[in-house]
Amino acid sequence: MSNTHADTVLFVRDTMLPQEEPPSSTVGPVGWAKTNLFSGWANTLLTILSILFVAFLLQRLLPWFIAPTWHADSLSECREIFVGIARHHEGACWGVIRDRWQQLMFGFYPSELYWRPILALLLLLVALGPVLFAHLVPSRVMIFSVIYPFILPWLLWGGTVWVSVVTLAGFAVGYGVYKLALRAVPDGFAVIIAAFGTIIWWLYLTGPIANGLASVLPLALEPVASRQFGGFMLSVTIGVVAIACSLPIGIVLALGRRSDLPLVKWLCVGFIEFIRGVPLITLLFVASVLLNIFLPPGTNFDIILRVMIMTTLFASAYMAEVIRGGLAALPKGQYEGADSLGLDYWQAQRLIIMPQALKISIPGIVSTFIGVFKDTTLVSIIGLLDPLGLATAIRADTDWNGIYWELFLFIGVVFFLFCFSMSRYSMYLERKLQTGHR
Repeated sequence: MSNTHADTVLFVRDTMLPQEEPPSSTVGPVGWAKTNLFSGWANTLLTILSILFVAFLLQRLLPWFIAPTWHADSLSECREIFVGIARHHEGACWGVIRDRWQQLMFGFYPSELYWRPILALLLLLVALGPVLFAHLVPSRVMIFSVIYPFILPWLLWGGTVWVSVVTLAGFAVGYGVYKLALRAVPDGFAVIIAAFGTIIWWLYLTGPIANGLASVLPLALEPVASRQFGGFMLSVTIGVVAIACSLPIGIVLALGRRSDLPLVKWLCVGFIEFIRGVPLITLLFVASVLLNIFLPPGTNFDIILRVMIMTTLFASAYMAEVIRGGLAALPKGQYEGADSLGLDYWQAQRLIIMPQALKISIPGIVSTFIGVFKDTTLVSIIGLLDPLGLATAIRADTDWNGIYWELFLFIGVVFFLFCFSMSRYSMYLERKLQTGHR
């Protein structure tokens, strides 16, 4: 009897077949395009229309962008270049960027002192290291992050270093007042007394003490007036100060608005609602014109410092609402869990409540930061020369009268780089903290 059927049906492979590559149409760029761009007739139609639209834009814009005008010294010279190469349409006159980029970056800051804002920017990156990348930077660098806000004004404005040192000493004075007051009054009142003590130190004692120390040991840099500040240096300075100060103030305001103490609650509510109801331009005019009225006679309050205060208060009100949303999103069990552990109010906020609320609020916090940084361009309305104000001044020059798009494109690209960096860091932080996991 033939054994053919048994040999063919009962065959079992005893060796593995070699692994084969997947079809080329399902992997790589071709596979991605097939899945995402040409997955159906509607998707294919939209893709083709989008490609045609992008090609149309590039066909119209690229000839304008690609122009041999980098070394031109005026708009008329740019036009002569276009006539010389027999170009039928004009392109960008990039010579204005090469000629005025230092002014756009530093304003009218003395050129021999450019090293000071550059050093301040580099030190800022060092100070942000332990804050933004705590797992990469040693924690000891945090000490430098704490004292950096007092180094920044000394580098930018110059003058004696003792002003920054005595201002920093105000926190030690406030702590000493707090410890003394704690012996006689409850904790909350001791904090208020310490705050008043610190403010009095800064307003009335910092100047005389710093001048006395400077007469004994003169350590000073060449002073630079605020009217010489401008460009992106001014925008970054105002933006960094407002961003750094608005977050802690916003946290305090958010906690105050949710406080059980009626006086604290209504003070915070009144502040937040008033600031949110007033345009930032109005606050900047107040900083420029009216704020000096409420200060002691003879007080010389720097205009940039006044703008920083108003911008910080404006950002703090919005920040408080963002953080209040994070606090409201926490389930009640988190508060009850903190109480069950026997934690007091501040321990519960520091260890349990606030870390979760800030984690939830990251997108809103970063959006507020980006908005504050872009709002720094409004200072041109009160006479400060931010990049937009400088662009207007440059266009008033006869050499560059008629230049528009080149300056605004350059300013827009620099602002985009700053804001996009903050946005990408926000996304990195959300992934790191796994904000989607509750």
